[in-house]
Amino acid sequence: MRAFARLWDTITRERYQIADPARRRFRYGVQVNSLGLTEAQPENNVQRIVLEMLAVTLSSGARARAVQLPAWNEALGLPRPWDQQWGLRIQQVLAYESDLLEYGDLFDGSPVVEAKTAELVAGAEAEIAVVAELGGMVPAVESGYLKAQLVTSYAARRARIESGEEKVVGVNCFQATEPSPLTADTDAAVHHVDPAYELAVLADLAEWRTRRDDAQVAAALDGLRADANRQDVNLMDATLACARAGVTTGEWAFALREVFGEYRAPTGVGSAPVAPAGPGGELAAVREAALATAAEIGVGRLRLLLGKPGLDGHSNGIEQIAVRARDAGFEVIYQGIRLTPAQIVAAAVAEDVQCVGLSILSGGHAELVPDVLRRLREAGAGDIPVVVGGIIPPADAQALCFQGVAAVFTPRDFDITAIIGRIVDEIRLAHKLQPWSASHAVATRPTSATTIEG
Repeated sequence: MRAFARLWDTITRERYQIADPARRRFRYGVQVNSLGLTEAQPENNVQRIVLEMLAVTLSSGARARAVQLPAWNEALGLPRPWDQQWGLRIQQVLAYESDLLEYGDLFDGSPVVEAKTAELVAGAEAEIAVVAELGGMVPAVESGYLKAQLVTSYAARRARIESGEEKVVGVNCFQATEPSPLTADTDAAVHHVDPAYELAVLADLAEWRTRRDDAQVAAALDGLRADANRQDVNLMDATLACARAGVTTGEWAFALREVFGEYRAPTGVGSAPVAPAGPGGELAAVREAALATAAEIGVGRLRLLLGKPGLDGHSNGIEQIAVRARDAGFEVIYQGIRLTPAQIVAAAVAEDVQCVGLSILSGGHAELVPDVLRRLREAGAGDIPVVVGGIIPPADAQALCFQGVAAVFTPRDFDITAIIGRIVDEIRLAHKLQPWSASHAVATRPTSATTIEG
């Protein structure tokens, strides 16, 4: 963040000619990244959270104005109110029980920190130059360049973890552990949403609609559509009119979809570099299994549909599953985040896939996965195996398997190649074939469950 603040100051001064240093000050809030939280030995997540918080609080010259911390158990399920309070208390202890905020920047004058900051600034400036050469941020997004860079970077990180080059305590090193009282009952260690709550919200919504003026709502939405069809009109006035008439955000969004359609961002999966698969390696063995299975069931390549139903926007994990499945010889169909169960099933049938993989981190698996299974049966495709990955407590995983899910993967499964091997075996079982791993002694690590979500 020191590098970011320095870049911000330079750009606002030189490009935008802002002379007043106070107006150039970089003010930011930060959500401490939950990417590194683990399901294995989740108590270690507390110190991970604290360390990441210190990174955006220690330096007064680049201190966050607001900090949002994840909960220690977010890799297990939805955090309870007490877990969220723990995250709040971490911030309050730092603010009120230390004197950190009473001093100037602790890192000023440090040659080590200065060298690292300069290195980050140089790297960022080089990346900014690449984006500028592409025509700016909009072309860089639309071309898929930015997403491809993110997917590639995360794939490299995953490879380092799988090889053991990058250590993750409790995951690929120091795995032996004493029983934890925090997770003695894993289902009680997370929050469970009462299904009745959704029904209550829907009832409130229906009641809200009965109290508004339908004519005003229709007129406001018509005005929104009309303004959206005009190139030179700002939509804020029409949006405010919708709000005053009682239009819901869903109605507002669907009206705009009628005019603009729905944007599907590049996934970055196709541009990610192919992982090496040397002879005798795990990936080579899984690729052999995938190709042999495709030949046995009479298709050119195994086709895997990956989908993220619901509003969950975390796509790191499913993108890595897509990249590794591609490297193992699959044809991967992945259209990005926020698909409906109906869209996923329609694509599965149209693409004639051999497996459907769902990724859900939002806690909505108990509703969304059965919906997909039901729609597949109704479409005459109930024989397609469905695997699910995400933040799924053990009891929920058992319930999903009881309803027909072939396999459930959670953040505990960090070996993505082993997950792809398991998917091959589920396809074989669905076609009455012996699992490849059992008949050919594929050297894979056990898949207790990384994830179809990072």
